[in-house]
Amino acid sequence: MRKLTYRATKRATARNRARHAKNAERITLPVGKGDTVRVLRGDDKGKEGKILRVNLKTGRVVVEGVNIVKRHRKARTAEEQSGIIDFPAAIHHSNVMLLDPKGGTPTRVHARIDDDGTKERVSAKSGDAIPRVVSRKR
Repeated sequence: MRKLTYRATKRATARNRARHAKNAERITLPVGKGDTVRVLRGDDKGKEGKILRVNLKTGRVVVEGVNIVKRHRKARTAEEQSGIIDFPAAIHHSNVMLLDPKGGTPTRVHARIDDDGTKERVSAKSGDAIPRVVSRKR
């Protein structure tokens, strides 16, 4: 009778490593939460709003008052009311452009190392620094 022997392979660890690398991918965006942007493409072209949420994996942003969709929502608690709710859906970051703090016009963004060694965003139109909005987590 033949005895079964199992050989250890590194296939599982390689598969997990590849999956982790894929999950850990992040897109660097020129815009962040709290920035004021103008929509360049789509049905809401020309509208301005503040960025509420950023998804770094998909590269999509949620802008207040833009891309409003309806959702039929069931009440989850006894006090909550079910019905149709309106909320802003995500749009791709390439369809929005950051507004210049000086003129209020859309501008591209460059990076510059400040005097104290910190990296800052600079407006391509006016050359002024665009401050990052600091958001505190609860």
